[in-house]
Amino acid sequence: MSHIPQIDYATSSEEIRAAHDEEVRARGRMTNMKRTLLHSPVAHRVYAEWFTLRAELSSIADRSIFVFSHAISESAGSMIAITFFRRALINAGFDPDDMIFSEEEILLNAFGQAIVDGSNAIPTEIWTKLKHRYDAKTLVDLVAFAGIMLATAVFNNVVDIDFDPELEAFAKNADQASGELACAAIR
Repeated sequence: MSHIPQIDYATSSEEIRAAHDEEVRARGRMTNMKRTLLHSPVAHRVYAEWFTLRAELSSIADRSIFVFSHAISESAGSMIAITFFRRALINAGFDPDDMIFSEEEILLNAFGQAIVDGSNAIPTEIWTKLKHRYDAKTLVDLVAFAGIMLATAVFNNVVDIDFDPELEAFAKNADQASGELACAAIR
């Protein structure tokens, strides 16, 4: 169970309700993480910059960004973020358990893992390949994007955000995961 409750829209301040309504208007949905972040509209706005940076990285295909984000999420052990990107891949027509990565995806997967596993020691080989493929602006945006992605994973983990029910079907081993979630709900 989450350590911080989600906002109660009906009793929230006008500022929180306005931020909530804008998020729903802009993205079409409201996740449990966002409902929790909205206790602080500023914190919500900071985390929502993920979308701004994604737009800046539009030269990189969605699938490659999903692979990168999934690698960060998996290395950080964030079940919500892992499953969010599994859903993104599945909805885009890919099987996340049976993907053959492109050269770019291999690189971004390795970079995402390295960022979480040892951000002060990214292997030179990865940096060499990144610099060959992307210009300086793209690299800055990619690292900043990874920072927000990692922050998202950390927020979900630290607060123990409740798993979004709409993600359950996309969890790895969905049958087993939904059984574990049901057992957790009983406790």
